[in-house]
Amino acid sequence: MMDCRIESGNDVSGKRIAMTSTNDDPLVSTEWLAAHLNDPRVKVIDASFKMPGVLPLPIDDFRSAHIPGAAFFDVDAVSDHTSKLPHMYPDGAQFARDVAALGISNDDTVVIYDAGGWVAAPRAWWMFLSFGHRNVKILEGGLKKWRAEGRTVEAGDAKPTPGRYSAATLDASMIRSKAQMVANLDAKAEQVIDARATGRFDGSVAEPRAGLRSGHIPGSRNLPYNLLFDAEAGTMKPVAELRQAFEKAGLDLARPVVTTCGSGVSAAVLTLALYRLGVRGSALYDGSWSEWGLQDGPPVATGPA
Repeated sequence: MMDCRIESGNDVSGKRIAMTSTNDDPLVSTEWLAAHLNDPRVKVIDASFKMPGVLPLPIDDFRSAHIPGAAFFDVDAVSDHTSKLPHMYPDGAQFARDVAALGISNDDTVVIYDAGGWVAAPRAWWMFLSFGHRNVKILEGGLKKWRAEGRTVEAGDAKPTPGRYSAATLDASMIRSKAQMVANLDAKAEQVIDARATGRFDGSVAEPRAGLRSGHIPGSRNLPYNLLFDAEAGTMKPVAELRQAFEKAGLDLARPVVTTCGSGVSAAVLTLALYRLGVRGSALYDGSWSEWGLQDGPPVATGPA
């Protein structure tokens, strides 16, 4: 099994820092997965996601073709169904039930992929980490790279044998609420970076979800998530290019950062990229623009960052 341990220490100034092991890269290769596909302790899930109204549905894509043995992780289903906001974090008990139903147990190594757009695999990865599951990875290139290499796929519904997953406990420091984000407007203790397209961020185009205002959280920066991966190859860009992208967006990687987007999904692409750059302690605004952009929501800014 892969070791995802993180050890803490102090730098010379006394500031708390995180030191990662050499096995702490959140990505695994298609070659690694192919070699471990029959390992009973390695569980594969497809976390593909699309905006509402986009067809075919992700579950239908899954039924058409998926990596052998994979189960489907429905971002909308593994969520708080009492909330009016889309796919908000569930509580630990629900998360444990839902992932156990996918055949996952606490000690399993979970490998997550999506269909090739890097949209929801990082969200599922961050959820597992948030609930204390350390052995979780993302398949580099996802299903797109897997199929481009001529690797085997299968069709139909998944039929996983339920796993044993004890109740999970959420690390609340890994997500942010609207109240915390509002408090940060004045405190400015955390940088905020938005993964939405530039037009949505600056307010020049309407939001795809009806009834939301246009614009961004005052003081936030913008880095569209699609700039962080190679769309043709389906792979995330090298770490040097990731670093350049964040610096160009005006982010100080040495300071605390919160990622946000339309509904808390693509923001995790930025979170993943930051993690690959060695940044620890970042957080994700779960409600994102689906919450902030409501008509009675907090202040909105328009124009460039």
